[in-house]
Amino acid sequence: MRAFTYSRADTVEDAVRALAGNPDARFVAGGTNLLDLMKADAMRPAHLVDISRLPLDRIEETEDGGLRLGALARNADTAWDERVRSRYPMLSKAILAGASAQLRNMATNGGNLLQRTRCYYFYDSGTPCNKREPGSGCGALTGVNRIHAILGASEHCIAVHPSDLCVALAALEATVRVTGPRGERTIPFAEFHRLPGDTPHIDTTLGADEIVTAIDLPARGFAEHSTYLKVRDRASYAFALVSVAAALEIEGGTIRAARLALGGVAHKPWRDTEAEAMLVGKPAEAASFAAAAQAVLRGAKGHAHNAFKIPLAERAIVRALSEAAGVQTP
Repeated sequence: MRAFTYSRADTVEDAVRALAGNPDARFVAGGTNLLDLMKADAMRPAHLVDISRLPLDRIEETEDGGLRLGALARNADTAWDERVRSRYPMLSKAILAGASAQLRNMATNGGNLLQRTRCYYFYDSGTPCNKREPGSGCGALTGVNRIHAILGASEHCIAVHPSDLCVALAALEATVRVTGPRGERTIPFAEFHRLPGDTPHIDTTLGADEIVTAIDLPARGFAEHSTYLKVRDRASYAFALVSVAAALEIEGGTIRAARLALGGVAHKPWRDTEAEAMLVGKPAEAASFAAAAQAVLRGAKGHAHNAFKIPLAERAIVRALSEAAGVQTP
């Protein structure tokens, strides 16, 4: 690990000033991702700004009937909050599917949004990686790419976003609240993370001088018919090969609204609103779910080692929607 300097911010305004005045500075809270990256020499911040003591760890009701999740609320506290469990069970289940209990006790909601890919080549400073060093190439394209993207990738990067929490937030249509030198603003969750394009080193639309302060959940939580399904190599402490956040509103056996987001398949949580629209008005049954799954994967592209993800994702979508609807999986 390279040498760095350290300071602690006492207010959000102090944190923003500390970052705005130093382009090589980074925020640190739980540190569950950043410190690993620093030890691997994949990130090299010259200065760390400790934000762990900022008053951003509360979970509160919003005026429109939703919930506001503080950026510094721990993942574990969020998952076990009774309001989250009862009104947004898909979100609670997604968080509890991630990492280990020890890490969930340290990791923060804001940090989870900003965690970086677990691509082997990103972590290995001896290999080319456009995300780590723009213009150096993508080692995964012709290397071992079993865990990599099948949707939304580019010739510059086929890494995937690793979060479970973010997949559920995408399906719920959450909003990210941020603060910077120009004041506060909100970012729809669908616009927060980026596809790689020709600038894969830029993960989000968050400004370099901005801090995430909270995540707003809408009142509509799909509590009755929703689930989170994670397919992985082992049941504990493994990232998703494919994950699915599925949510439905069903009336008289007919789907009235649908949300569907995938993890482990793209550079950002992948949501297909056209496939969701296909489900509306259809019977809540396997045939409807299979058609939507095929629509989601219509543009999928496999590589040497990850083509298996395409049929795996189709089956996972059908299974997740069936589970959400409470119908038998074929």
